[in-house]
Amino acid sequence: MTNYPTRLRAALLATGTAGLLVSGCATTADAATQTGTAITQSEAQQGAQAHPQLLQEFGGAMTGAQAQYVEQVGKNIAVQSSLSNARDAFTVSLLNSSVNNAFAIPGGYIYTTRQLVGLMNNEAELAGVLGHEVGHVAARHSQRRQKAATKNSILGALGSILAGAVLGNSQIGQAITSGIQQGSQLLTLKFSRSQELEADGLGIQYLKRAGYDPHAMATVLQSLAMQNALDASLQGRNDAKVPEWASTHPDPAGRVQSALRTAGATTGITNRDTFLTRIDGLVYGDDPAQGVIEGNQFIHPNFRLAFTAPSGFYMVNGTQAVSIQGQSGQGQLTSDPFNGNLETYVRQAFAKLSQNQQIAPQSLQRTTVNGIPAIYGTARVNSGNGQVDVVVFAYEFSNNQAFHFVTISQAGRSSVFSPMFNSMRRISTSEAAQVIPRVIDVVTVGPRDTVQSLAARMAYTDAQEQRFRVLNGLSSGQTVTAGQKVKLVVRGR
Repeated sequence: MTNYPTRLRAALLATGTAGLLVSGCATTADAATQTGTAITQSEAQQGAQAHPQLLQEFGGAMTGAQAQYVEQVGKNIAVQSSLSNARDAFTVSLLNSSVNNAFAIPGGYIYTTRQLVGLMNNEAELAGVLGHEVGHVAARHSQRRQKAATKNSILGALGSILAGAVLGNSQIGQAITSGIQQGSQLLTLKFSRSQELEADGLGIQYLKRAGYDPHAMATVLQSLAMQNALDASLQGRNDAKVPEWASTHPDPAGRVQSALRTAGATTGITNRDTFLTRIDGLVYGDDPAQGVIEGNQFIHPNFRLAFTAPSGFYMVNGTQAVSIQGQSGQGQLTSDPFNGNLETYVRQAFAKLSQNQQIAPQSLQRTTVNGIPAIYGTARVNSGNGQVDVVVFAYEFSNNQAFHFVTISQAGRSSVFSPMFNSMRRISTSEAAQVIPRVIDVVTVGPRDTVQSLAARMAYTDAQEQRFRVLNGLSSGQTVTAGQKVKLVVRGR
């Protein structure tokens, strides 16, 4: 959580560029290729307008050799499309985000997060993911989806979970969840399965044209499916569907076989060793500048705060908010501009939750949590599935800095979050200094190394072998061979 005050969704809607954020079409890949048109002046202008906002929402663009490498690969694959044959027509950004995500918008703007790059195992996979996103743009998916989109349907992963599991699909439920998840860096429109398959097909065509192994599309989809399953297991969920590819790219597991069939017998280069060498040292997981999740605790060394999620809940860290998700409720921690009046701050937080209905607390209570002045309030709201309780719990850290939780639960059950509300605390300078990022360390397998011995070097206290296998695209039965390069996740030096 970086605490950017900008409200990306509102800004995009105000500028008319909401449809730029990924989305549908029923044509085949071949048809899209035949009818694809070059980037228009209007698209270029829209993309240029949305680009700075997207960078801010997703943690900013990284710089340096790793970002330059991603840019080079992205431009090489983008010119294989119908959009332009000029490399300078495209802007490719490596985003400082711990969420597995990639997307592109009209105007030649292509994005991937460092987390998703870290999951990849060769250059062809990187080209495949970026080519897939270019394919969405070439097929004009977002413009076609925009025609059917409404403001309240632009929900990210948190909003989707809330609307389905807690609030139902009512208008008020969508309004509240749309407000609560602003800043969660998941503000992208979902693609349909047909659109995903079309973009996969286009991406595979681009891989072939560029000389890459087209099977890389299937292998990176398989890695994403494995990561989804691991996330579900680690978070105590019995499904591997949320979060997916930032919940905007449905069912990677179901697309693997389709991608293999589309790739056919064609072969090409993967540039595995080059890729691994170039991403060595890449930050993996949370960037301490955005706060880190350690087990069930969130620690932000810059803001000098920490809290603990309730038992049975898991957290997802975004650049503007930390989402807390579970079966009995959902919420997030974020921050808004603060002028020193905490009561006004809380009332404004309630007011922002819905554009369609006024939501106000029944009363406000002052308290102190671990020496921090705090105010909280609850509003009971009708939804499609009955009543829900919305709680805003705010803390005054200084005269110009406040943070607040917003939670939603079924009526009468908001107390599930009480331990979390009461766990908020300041951390010391020494505790903040102990927060060290995890990074990717590319090593060469030695003659005595095994999956188990390498996994034991991973900087995690749980699921080391499973994490190692997913990170390196290894199935449960695969082994490592002396001389090959593999990725570890270690503490930064």
